[in-house]
Amino acid sequence: MSGHSKWSSIKHKKAAKDAKRGKLFTKLIKEITVAARMGGGDINANPRLRTAVLTARAQSMPNDNIDRAIKKGTGELEGTSYEEVTYEGYAPGGVAVMAQALTDNRNRTVAEVRRAFERHGGSLGASGCVAWMFHKKGIIVVDKDKTDEEKLLDLALSAGAEDMTDAGDQFEIVTDPQNFAAVKEALDRANIETASAEVAMQPENTTPVSGKEAEQTMALIEALEDHDDIQSVSANFDIAQEELERLSAA
Repeated sequence: MSGHSKWSSIKHKKAAKDAKRGKLFTKLIKEITVAARMGGGDINANPRLRTAVLTARAQSMPNDNIDRAIKKGTGELEGTSYEEVTYEGYAPGGVAVMAQALTDNRNRTVAEVRRAFERHGGSLGASGCVAWMFHKKGIIVVDKDKTDEEKLLDLALSAGAEDMTDAGDQFEIVTDPQNFAAVKEALDRANIETASAEVAMQPENTTPVSGKEAEQTMALIEALEDHDDIQSVSANFDIAQEELERLSAA
């Protein structure tokens, strides 16, 4: 199981805590607002907005919040203007890290991101230094107790998924970004509950780390994910499942 699979299976379990803190909804609202600003407020004609709304609904965001975010993006309501920025660098042990941000102050955000890398033994790199190691994919996670494996696989592949893997107590479905919405909607129609659903950067290969390097890597990733301007973080670490769970619980 890849590092991404291990981490995604843990991340969704932290989502409830993040939602209570307000951070998760704030990040989702930012993405919906920017998507609507760039491509319009019609989810059927704006693939990025459609994906953002599906992700928000998967996290139980109220429709009123979604509608307000769309209206802020289209200018019907007053809202903040955000700029998209991608930060790339390395965690200890040579682990490649990508952090995608939406910010209203580029200088502030890059300074804070650089400090986070340095504080946890990593280094912020130049644009493009690790992007070639990643490709964008739709990732849908389903708890094993929610459905039958064969039924889920058949349904996912029929809807356009590329693959489905075993991620411990969950199944992870991988899709092309263009097919993400179709696969997610097929699962919804079949009343199969998803633990998480997102379009994210997935690494082509992984870098094994353990001990202190693993601890520093996870501390860096959590620090970046906790930053208000960071929308998503991807990394190509490979950490043993037991160690990853221990570090994530710390």
